[in-house]
Formats: sequence, structure tokens, C-alpha cells
Amino acid sequence: MMLEPVAGKIREHVLGQQGALLDLLRRLVEAESPSSHPDVHVTTRRVFENALQDLGYRVRDAGPPGGPRHVYARPANRHRHRPLQLLIGHYDTVWPVGTLAERPFRVDGNVVRGPGVFDMKGGLTQMVLAIGALRELGLEPELMPVIFVNADEEIGSRSSTRYIRMLSKRARRAFVLEPAMGELGAIKTERKGIGRFTITVFGKAAHAGLDPEGGASAILELSHVIQTLFKLNDPEQGVTVNVGTIDGGIQPNVIAPHSSAVVDVRVPTVAAGEAIEKAIHGIEPITPGVRLNIEGAIGRPSMEATPRNQALWEQAQSIGKTLGLALESARAGGGSDGNTTSQYTATLDGLGPVGDGAHAEHEHLYIDKTLERTALLAMLLLAPATSGPEQ
Repeated sequence: MMLEPVAGKIREHVLGQQGALLDLLRRLVEAESPSSHPDVHVTTRRVFENALQDLGYRVRDAGPPGGPRHVYARPANRHRHRPLQLLIGHYDTVWPVGTLAERPFRVDGNVVRGPGVFDMKGGLTQMVLAIGALRELGLEPELMPVIFVNADEEIGSRSSTRYIRMLSKRARRAFVLEPAMGELGAIKTERKGIGRFTITVFGKAAHAGLDPEGGASAILELSHVIQTLFKLNDPEQGVTVNVGTIDGGIQPNVIAPHSSAVVDVRVPTVAAGEAIEKAIHGIEPITPGVRLNIEGAIGRPSMEATPRNQALWEQAQSIGKTLGLALESARAGGGSDGNTTSQYTATLDGLGPVGDGAHAEHEHLYIDKTLERTALLAMLLLAPATSGPEQ
């Protein structure tokens, strides 16, 4: 399909959907859905699922019994062997129940405020409007859009990653509706990998005054370990290693028999992640009489500018020009489910709202720019595939 002739129609249609955007976005935001309380998620999930069903999608929940429930949706009328493209998002937020009473959903001219409006219920709204635009205009993508929206992204996608991995292996490409980056709305073409490690030191207790030589201080050893960890930082290469919390000891007059540290790691590439994992797990104790237990790994591998990701980004730039958009790209220090999809298929992240304040009290999005990004998403869904899975 030639995209230029339909770009104007899509743009005009989507920019006329401000009322629909605000209506659905309000209903999603006013149904609070903190990651830590999946028992209150049902309203948010039903609002989103009903909107998809109105577009002719078949929807079902997925997830472990008693845990977070994720949303999988595909067109009810489908060609069984038609290739797929994947739309990824999450409906959980970092905000506890009751935040809405303090910071209600509010429209101030071109700005929309409220908990979760930017990260990322605005992105969910874009999914619905983009697919709705194609349906209203009678435009059929060659790749069937399927949707996976999880309920635990803000806490590491613990139960949903296996579903995302499975779908990514089958999809020709993945579009992640996380917020765009910064006020200029850069598309996220790279993301750092994220790791979490816990280092526990086991020493030997003794009275600090009566028998100081009889003990082996776990805290002394931990101080050496921490210095070793911080030496792994490489700002020029984009590698950060941060000891975020420490604990240990019993009493001031007791040689510490145990101590521990929790470490956050960010790496720009999969190779850098493998090297950091090896370095951390290879740390050896230097204090006599202590031993170390080291647990953890890079849980979200880096989203890199692979050839297939780069090809998809270049396609997005070209499509943006047909809509009058000059798109910029950026690397994000935080992770998303795009880190996972990128391991298996071409991925473009940060296609969600333009605004600011993710995880902050000033969270907001801009209506006009978010509608423009919705038109971009609709055009991307129509675009021919640039690559297949695992290419």
C-alpha cells in the first residue's frame, strides 16, 4: 500500500478525535490500578477491553491464578496464517489507591493531568484510536495487529514477560506505547539493560571488646565489596553500577556476622550486561573467615540499535514526514517491555504520549502532540514489514 495518499486522511481523522481521546483517557485514569494491588485492576481492565471489543476485537485475560491479569486481544475476524504485528503496553501505574482524590483527572487547555495519564494510559488510548481510525477509514494492514497489555510492568513484568517473549517470537515487529522521551517527544530506539543483584556476606560473631580477634566482620568485607562494585562504573560506555541499599550487623558491640547489599546495574548493550554479570558473580572475599553469596542477573536485556530496529526507525522517520512530523530518537536509561521484544523482533518504543512527569506529581500529556502520535501509530500499522522475527 502506498502510504502518502492516505496520510492526510488519517491525520485529519485522528486530529478530529480529541473528544474520544479525552473520554476514554478519563475513564482509564479514574479507574486506579497500582501494580501492587491487582485486586483493584478489574475496572481499568474492563474499560480497555470494552473499547477493544467495540472495534471488533476478541479479548481474553491471561496470567497466573490469583496474580495480575494481563490483556491479550486480536481481531475476531482473522486470517489464520496472516503475519502479526504486536502492540505492547501496560495498565498498571506506580500510584497508590487514593492518589486520584489528591490529583484528579484534569484538562487545562491543551494539557491533561492525572495519575497514570502519561505513563501510560495515554498510550492505551492511542492504541484504541489508531485501530479505530483504520477501521473507520476502511484501511486494512497487511500485518494483523495483536495487542498485549500487562498489569505488572512497573514492577518488572514478572508474570507477563513469558507471554511477551512468546508473542514477540511470532511477530514481524513490535510497537511499544510507552511515553515519548522528553518535551520534544523523542522516540526510544535504545534502552539500557537492567540488572538487580543481592550480595550477602556471612561472617562470624564475637564480642567486639572481649574477643575482637575471634570474629570475622561481614560489614568490613561488605565495605570492600562495595568499593569493587563502584569500580565497575564506566560512564563513558554508559555502564552504571549503584549500591542502593545495605544492611547488616546485630549490635554495636558485636562483630557483624552478616551483611548485605542490593545493587542496581544499567548497561547499554547485551555484551556489556554479560560482562557485568560475570564480574559481579566473580567477586571473591578478602577478609579471612567470611564467605559471599551472590544472586541476580540482568533481568531486562538491553534494547540495542540492531539492524532490524534501525530499519524500523528509519521507516518511522519517513512516515513521520508524510504527517509533517520531524521525529528524533533517543536512548532511555530505564527499561520497558521493549527490552524483551527487541531480543526477538524489530521494536520501536516511546510511541506513546508526548508530555512529561512519568512517576512524578507533575505528570501530564499534550493533547495535540499525542493525537499526532496516534496518527503516526495508525500509519505505522499500515506500513509494510521491514523484517521478520529473529532476523
